Amino acid sequence: MTGSLFKGLIFFFLEVVSDGELIHAGPERVEDLHGQYKLVHLTSQWALQLVNDSLPFSRADSFCRGQFSSLITLDCAKEQEEALELLRQSGLRSPVWFRNPSRAASNSVALSRQYLQFSALNFPKESYEGFALVNMSFPALSSVSVCVRVQWDPKWNEVSTIFSYAAPVFTNEFQLRGQVDMQGRILLALIIHGKHLPYKASFSNDGAWHHICVTWHRNSNHWAIYVDGNRSDMGLGTDIHRDIYGDGILILGQDQDSFGGDFTEPFFGNITDLNVWNMSLETRHVHALNSCSSITLEKLFTWNLELISSHTMVKEVQALLFCPERFLRMKEMRESQSSHPTAFMHQLMKLSNKSQPVLGQQPSGLNSLAQASVLLNVSLQALEETQQEGLEPSDMVSLIQLLSLTSDIPSELLAYAENSSHDNIQELSQHFISVANSIISEENTLKWQAIKEVVNGPMDVVKSIDQMVTHLSPCLTAETDHLTIHRPNIKLEVHHQKLEERFKILNFCGPRTEKHTSLDCISVPHQKIQDLHNNGFYKLTLVNTWYGSLQPLFNAEENITMEPTVTDGSQRYLGTILGSSIISTTVLGDNQPVSMAVHFQLLHRVQQSVDTVYNPVCAFWDFNLNPEAGGWWNTKGCEIVSKHYEHTVCYCNHTTNFALLLQVYEAQRSTENEKALQVLTLIGCGVSLCGLLFTFILFVAVGVPKSDRTTVHKNLIIALGLAELLLICSDWASENEAACYLVTVLLHLFFMASFSWMLVEGLLLWSKVVSVNISEDRRMKLYYIIGWGPPVLIVGLTLAISGNKYKSEAHCWLSVKTDTIWAFVGPVIFILAVNTVVLCRVVMVTVSSAHRRAKMLSPSSASKMQTFDLTWAVTRPVLILLPVLGLTWLCGVLVHLSVVVAYVFIILNSFQGLYIFLVYAVYNSEVRNALKRIKEKRKALSFTNCSQPTSFLPSQRAPITSCSHSLPALSSPEISETSGLTSSTSTSLVIKNESFRRESFVSFSLKQASGNQVVQLTGFKPSGC
Repeated sequence: MTGSLFKGLIFFFLEVVSDGELIHAGPERVEDLHGQYKLVHLTSQWALQLVNDSLPFSRADSFCRGQFSSLITLDCAKEQEEALELLRQSGLRSPVWFRNPSRAASNSVALSRQYLQFSALNFPKESYEGFALVNMSFPALSSVSVCVRVQWDPKWNEVSTIFSYAAPVFTNEFQLRGQVDMQGRILLALIIHGKHLPYKASFSNDGAWHHICVTWHRNSNHWAIYVDGNRSDMGLGTDIHRDIYGDGILILGQDQDSFGGDFTEPFFGNITDLNVWNMSLETRHVHALNSCSSITLEKLFTWNLELISSHTMVKEVQALLFCPERFLRMKEMRESQSSHPTAFMHQLMKLSNKSQPVLGQQPSGLNSLAQASVLLNVSLQALEETQQEGLEPSDMVSLIQLLSLTSDIPSELLAYAENSSHDNIQELSQHFISVANSIISEENTLKWQAIKEVVNGPMDVVKSIDQMVTHLSPCLTAETDHLTIHRPNIKLEVHHQKLEERFKILNFCGPRTEKHTSLDCISVPHQKIQDLHNNGFYKLTLVNTWYGSLQPLFNAEENITMEPTVTDGSQRYLGTILGSSIISTTVLGDNQPVSMAVHFQLLHRVQQSVDTVYNPVCAFWDFNLNPEAGGWWNTKGCEIVSKHYEHTVCYCNHTTNFALLLQVYEAQRSTENEKALQVLTLIGCGVSLCGLLFTFILFVAVGVPKSDRTTVHKNLIIALGLAELLLICSDWASENEAACYLVTVLLHLFFMASFSWMLVEGLLLWSKVVSVNISEDRRMKLYYIIGWGPPVLIVGLTLAISGNKYKSEAHCWLSVKTDTIWAFVGPVIFILAVNTVVLCRVVMVTVSSAHRRAKMLSPSSASKMQTFDLTWAVTRPVLILLPVLGLTWLCGVLVHLSVVVAYVFIILNSFQGLYIFLVYAVYNSEVRNALKRIKEKRKALSFTNCSQPTSFLPSQRAPITSCSHSLPALSSPEISETSGLTSSTSTSLVIKNESFRRESFVSFSLKQASGNQVVQLTGFKPSGC
C-alpha cells in the first residue's frame, strides 16, 4: 500500500499557556537542494511539513527519523483540525500516512527544546491601574531596538499601550501601542518624538503569544515593526533629527501622560521577554530571536523580574512558549548549503560527477543498500580530500542523516546484501564506520554544540551503528566467524559461533593506551551463553563496539541529573559527568536480539584534582527514556562489582551501550571541624603576629649588630606579619566585594613575599655554611631583588591575565576552581623544593663536621660521643630550619586526605611567627648578648651614681664612714692618712671579687715606701642602691 507522507514534528505533551491558531495564512513552500518543494506550516505548537512522495509506511516512518522528526499522531481534536486545514490549503486528495496513537513508538522524536519557559507579568482586567516599572537609567539613544513577547487578552478591544518611554523634558518620547480593528486583528503603531505613526503592523487576536520587535535609527530616521520574525511595517520617522532623551522612565502596560504618572490606555494580558538594545537590529537578528535563538549583540536591558517593580495587581506567572528552533535551523542549513556549498559538499558534488545520487538530494530516503554504498563511498572520498578544511555543521547534519537513512533501510530492501559478495558488504560496513568515525572526532566538539538544536547528540550516531551492524550481521558472518573494524575513535567486532560446538568465553576490549595499564573491556558470562544453548538456540552472534571520543562531545555544562550517593555531609555534591568511554554489546541468538547480562570494565577518563572526589556509577544509555532528547542515562539493572583508582568493574543484567558516570564531590569537612579549624587559625595567627611583632621590636630596640642575616630576618618578619594580619581580617572583608578583592590581592602579595624571603633565608644559609661566592654588599642587593621583585611581578601578571576569575566566590583568596591558584602554588612548590635541597646540604655539612669532632675524642668514649653528636647534628638544624624555610607548608599538599593533616598543617603554620620569635629572639645569641650588654651597662651606671669605698690594711678593715657620689682616686687623702706613708709612685689593680656580693669590685693599691711595701685594698659596693 502506498500513500503520501505527512511529516511533522510530533506534538509534545505539555500544557501550553493558551492554544494557538495557524500563524501563517497559508502553507509555506520550502525548496530542497534538488529543486523539489515541500509544504511547511508553522502553528503555535508545531512545524508541519507535507512531503508529496509515494512511500510505504515503513519507509515513511524511517524517513521521518532521518529528518530528526516523526510522523504526526492525531490523538486530539486540535491536531486533527490543523492537519485537515493544511491538507485543504494544499489541495491534496491522495491518502496520507498518520501514526496510530495507540501504537505510537515510545522513542518518538518529540522536541522539548521547542518549548521554553519564561517568567511573565500578568496585567488583569480587574484593575486599570496595573503597570510595571523598569528600574534602569537609560542613556541618550541614537538607535534603539525593543523586543517583547505579548499575549493579548482576546476580550479587550480598546487602545492599549504595551510600553511607553517618557523623558523629563518630553513624555511621548518612544511608545508602542495597539488596538483591535473591525476584523478582530490587533494593529500596532509606534510613537517617536511625539509623532504618532500609522497603525499597519498586525497579528491575530487569538490569545496566543506573539513576538514583537520595534527598531529605530536616528541617522537614517528609519523605523520598523516586526511581528513573529517578519517585518510587518516600516518607514521614515519624524522630521526631528535628535537622539531619544536619556534619564527617562520605561513603563510596561500604561501610557504616561506625565513623566512617570497620569497613566492611561492600560494593557490587559501577559508580557514577557522584554529586551532593549542601543542599536537597530537587522532582520536576521529578529528572525533568530523569534525562534528562541540567542544573538551575540550586547543588550542595554535584559528581561529580569528582579529589575522590575510592578503594581500590586500585576502578578508573576509562568509562560511556556513554542519555539520552532529545530525546524528553522534545519531550513537555514539547507538554504545555506544550496546557495554557498561548503568545501566538503563542493568536493562531494565534484566526485559524484552529476551522475550519481548526491548527499542530501534523496527526498524520500534511500531505495537500497547499493545506493547507500555509493553515497558512503563518495562521502568518504570527499572527507579524505577535504581533511584540512574540516567539516562544517551543515556537513555533519547531512552525514548524520545519511547514516540514519542507511541503518533504517527496511528488511525488504536488503536484497542487495543477500545478492552481494561478502567483500562488498564488508566494504560498505567499513565505509559506514569510517564516516561515523569522522563525525564523532574530538575535532568536531564545537560543531556538535552548533547543531544541538537539530541533532539530539552523538548517541544518534551510536544508534545508527547499532542498527546497521545488527541488520548486516548475517551477511558479515556468512563467510567468517570473526570480523574487526578498527578506526581511531571506533572499534567494532562481530563474532559468530555455533552453540552446539564447544564455545569459548568472548572478551572484547578497546585499544591499549600509553597512559593506562588497564583496558576498557566487556564480556558475556559463560553461564548465560550456556543458558542460550539449553533454551534451543543454535547460533550466537556478538556485536561489540567501543567508542573512545564521545566523552568530549557531551556538553560539560549540561549536568547529568542524578541523586548523590554520598550523603554523610563529608563531601559537597557538585554534579555528575560522563567519565569514561562508551562500550556496547548486542547479543543475537539465531539472528534475533536477545537481552543478556554482561560484565564490563571501564577506565576513569577524568583529570584527577586535589580537592575533588569522583564516585563512579554504572549506567547505560536508554533510548526510550526522555525520547525528545534522543534518550538519557539510566542505572536500572546495573551495579558496581569493584572500584579501583584507575577503573571500575560493573555488572548489568541486559545488553546495550554502557558507560561510567562520575559523581563529582568537593571534599568537605564537618561543621564542627570547620569551626574548630577556623578558631585555631585565628588563635594561631594572633599568637604568631604577637611573636613577630616582639621579634621585630627586639631587633630594633636592643641594638643587635647590623648584618645581612638580621636584615633578611627583618624583611621576613614584615612580610609574614602583614600576611598574618590580613588573614585575620579576611573574614570581615568578605562582606564587601571591593574590600575582599583588595584583601585577596594583598594576601597574595605578602604571602608570596614571605615565601620569597624564606627562599632568601635558604640562600643565606647556603652562603654561610656551604660556600661564599659573593661579597656581602652585592649579596644584599640580590636578596632584596629576590625577596620583593618576583611577588610584585607574579601578582601583577596574575591580575592582568585572570581578570574576574582572580578571586574565589566564597572567600577572600585566589580561586581554586580556575588556574589562578597556580600563581601561588607554583612558586611556593619551587621555593620549598630549593629550601629542601638547602636543608639536606646543611645537614650533610653539619654531620660531616660532627664526625670530625668525634674522631678527636679519646678512643674509649669516641663511639658513644660520635653517635650522640651525629644524632644531634642532624636533629638540631632540621628542628630549627623547617619552619623558618617554610617546609612545614609541604603538609598543605596532603590537607585534602584527612582532617588530622589539616589540624597539623594549621598548627605548624599559624604558629610560625611564635617559632620565629623563639629562634630569632629567645635563643638567638646576638639578641641575648645585646640584652646582657644593656643590663651590665645599666648596673655600671648604678655603680657610678651610688657607691662607697672600703679600705683594707693587712691587720684591719677600715670602717664605712660615708657615702660619696663619685669614685675616689686610688691615692685619696683618706688612704694616705691611714697608712701614714707619703705619696709616691703606686700601681693599682681592680679585680672582680667573687667573695663579695655579685658585681662588687675590689681595688688593690700597691705603694712603695722606704724599704717597705704596703698593700692597700679598697672595695666598692652598692650601698642602698
